[in-house]
Amino acid sequence: MANQCANCKLRAKYDQKPTSLIGRFWRWHINFCPGWKAYFTSLPVEKQQELREKYQFTKYQNK
Repeated sequence: MANQCANCKLRAKYDQKPTSLIGRFWRWHINFCPGWKAYFTSLPVEKQQELREKYQFTKYQNK
């Protein structure tokens, strides 16, 4: 089954209104979601950086 993070409805809610309850829940959720980790780490470095900036996301950085 393909990862659905790129089309996640909760992520779309965050993109529409980050301060909404659902938006804040999604942002909190990505800190430990194994699906998001798999999706995020499978992306090219440039796309990862783009998402880091967009979502103020600091986990899973290459060191």
